[in-house]
Amino acid sequence: MLELVLPDASRRQAFWEAHAEWGPGLHEDGFGIGADDDVESEAGFAQWLDKLCSGPGSLWWIVGDEVVVGGIALRAERDERAAEHGHLGYGVRPSARGRGVASWAVDRVLEHARRQGRFDLIAVCRDDNLASIHTLEGCGGRFQARFQRGDVGLRRYVIPL
Repeated sequence: MLELVLPDASRRQAFWEAHAEWGPGLHEDGFGIGADDDVESEAGFAQWLDKLCSGPGSLWWIVGDEVVVGGIALRAERDERAAEHGHLGYGVRPSARGRGVASWAVDRVLEHARRQGRFDLIAVCRDDNLASIHTLEGCGGRFQARFQRGDVGLRRYVIPL
């Protein structure tokens, strides 16, 4: 059984296990990890959690059987990061992929956005990420445009609510 939970220090070990599975780098969409964030030390992790909880928008960890299997973010409408990264960002750890985790989490967050009175969301994914393309289109996302960020091809979707 999956659930969306607010990030908290009591699940630090479960988060670290998920983070380690991705390997080094900033590719865990939906976790809100920035280039300057230290999530590996206890002090850095605590500071990062404080930043997550005080920032605009909402972020949840996707948890199943006490295992952090992913993360999903709903950025505020006027969050400056939304223009580049979209309002919706998510990531599922490699060992949990292919089981509908992302679709389940996106559906729950779309419900949350509707309750907030939002009309649509922007989502961005890599042009070669067929799983995310399928997830976004499956939840009603309408392809808007392709664009480049450096040497990475991206796709922008609008999800009407």
